[in-house]
Amino acid sequence: MRTRIKICGLRDPGHAKLAAQEGADAIGLVFHAASPRAISIEDAMRVAAAVPPFVMTVGLFVDAPESEIRRVLERVPLDLLQFHGNETPGECERFGKPFLRAVRMEEGVDLVEYAHRFSSAKALLLDAHVPGVPGGTGHRFDWGRIPRELPIPIVLSGGLDSGNVGQAIRETRPWAVDVSSGVEGQRGVKDPAKITAFIRSVQREDVRPA
Repeated sequence: MRTRIKICGLRDPGHAKLAAQEGADAIGLVFHAASPRAISIEDAMRVAAAVPPFVMTVGLFVDAPESEIRRVLERVPLDLLQFHGNETPGECERFGKPFLRAVRMEEGVDLVEYAHRFSSAKALLLDAHVPGVPGGTGHRFDWGRIPRELPIPIVLSGGLDSGNVGQAIRETRPWAVDVSSGVEGQRGVKDPAKITAFIRSVQREDVRPA
């Protein structure tokens, strides 16, 4: 199975175009003002316009008011929503868009229960737990905590980079991997060479003999 690739926190149309050309399946736009990767609606429109056909545009939100999300949706052509806060299933579903539900992997998280509670999600996105930070921390979690069988696909995130993503895929066999800080030259600023290196590392793992 081919591992899908999402590059998150993009703010430069050129980086979005590069990611797509190298083989990314999705690019992520962060609509959370507290993030160093936050993007304005106007800039998000420019990035989305640079994304070619058959590559998804994903909007990330953290406990955003409904009105704010609808304002983004009116102007930015998002294919998928990603929720990183304390949103309930109903709050995720009310926009009529497919969505990912992020899970911060703190101690005691029951992924089976999460999967059943958010059964309408397209996937669970698993990220490291850092108190007070909803994501993009650059930390990884213990991949051994992921159950082998879940009734919903998983997107693996948290501390991935070109050096460890191959091991991550071998150990967890996720539907997709998601990277943000692992392809940055400095906090919040993407490095084109690192984007390319990450995508090629995933591609190499996918063709490695079993």
